[in-house]
Amino acid sequence: MILRISYTLKIFIAVTQLGWLSACANLSYYAQAVDGHFNVIHRAQPISTVITNPYIDPKLKDSLTLVMQLREFASQELKLPDNLSYTRYADLERPFVVWNVFASPELSLKLKEWCFVQVGCVNYRGFFSQAKAERYAEELRQEGYDVHVGGIRAYSTLGWFSDPVLNTFIGYSEANLARLIFHELAHQIVYVSGDTAFNESFATAVEHEGVRRWFESNGTAFEQAALSARQERETIFTSLIFKYRKRLQELFHSNISDSEKRASKVRIFDELRDEFLHLKAEKSEFGSYDRWFGQTLNNALLATVSIYTQLLPAFQGILKQHDQDMQRFFDAVIKISKLPKHERNSALQQAAEDNQQWNVVER
Repeated sequence: MILRISYTLKIFIAVTQLGWLSACANLSYYAQAVDGHFNVIHRAQPISTVITNPYIDPKLKDSLTLVMQLREFASQELKLPDNLSYTRYADLERPFVVWNVFASPELSLKLKEWCFVQVGCVNYRGFFSQAKAERYAEELRQEGYDVHVGGIRAYSTLGWFSDPVLNTFIGYSEANLARLIFHELAHQIVYVSGDTAFNESFATAVEHEGVRRWFESNGTAFEQAALSARQERETIFTSLIFKYRKRLQELFHSNISDSEKRASKVRIFDELRDEFLHLKAEKSEFGSYDRWFGQTLNNALLATVSIYTQLLPAFQGILKQHDQDMQRFFDAVIKISKLPKHERNSALQQAAEDNQQWNVVER
């Protein structure tokens, strides 16, 4: 599994609004977001033009041809938006499009939130410059936060712009390309301001269903078996992370002293790493998670997993309730998304009860 955090960036600033934003304390942040996004758009050109270029790398041509097929499948079979997103290609000449900063208090699993005009509050802050992301992350560390900086290969503008295919992910395998495109297009279906777990878990449910259907229609028996094995590994990995998140949550809510909590926190992370190594010794295929475990284990890193899977059983349950019909599923999710948060959470909890793969983390 390639853990990929999508940076959902709703670009809403037009040139005529910049004067109004000058009074905002976040002006420099908005400015880098606008400048970074329009640099991406400026570099994009139609995939059809790239493919017909006689000097194009054959591997790139094949990948872009696959993207076009996935794009059509997304609209026709998954009922995802039929628009110009992923019909253009941009080479950014760097490995990531943005870098996301995640932060949690030292003794809490609750991610820090940043709130912006119109977009609402999100659990990360994205930068088009790695250096700026790292500087900001260091400021948060100095304030005592657990911090994780993740390079992001794709983001969604929620339909405000036509999102291009990027060099940052065009080299992905067929399965990962399918997952990414289906995931990002799902963000154009529904977006709940201030509820990152809802938005990302929904998109993850769409990507899982989409890639299953893609290989069911276009893959070999071997590819379908490989996909099933991969999804089983992901479930085991996620269950492992949720197991240790629960232990940390219990620790942080306990009545022992902060110094004792800090010592126990270190032991819990050591035990998490040891359990992973034991798992990998038994099943070598879990070596695909070596890169994830090679990072600094802290509260913020664990939270990046829960954002994308916390509500996955609920959305999968809703899909089953609607006989795997994507349009009915989307209609149901849109209806739930309009409920007040406490009612929305209750509806999702109810949907998850008969489809529980792992414990839903307390929101």
